[in-house]
Amino acid sequence: MSTLQIKFESRVVDLSFSNDALKLILADGREISAPLEWFPRLRDADAKARNNWRLIGKGIGIHWEEIDEDISVRSLLVNS
Repeated sequence: MSTLQIKFESRVVDLSFSNDALKLILADGREISAPLEWFPRLRDADAKARNNWRLIGKGIGIHWEEIDEDISVRSLLVNS
């Protein structure tokens, strides 16, 4: 008898924003979101600043230079 093994890849490949949430797409196909209320700098930033991001650590986190914000995927998975 075989057991199905699923390998989760907790790395960001893309992200977007709704009016009130940060939405991430992970390498393994999962989509997670978090309320912008958790991240006041992102919540208060304009669309240009929010969309000026880069992946860090090969996708283990996201960095926004202009607003000095860093978010790790692990922290979102633990708090979601």
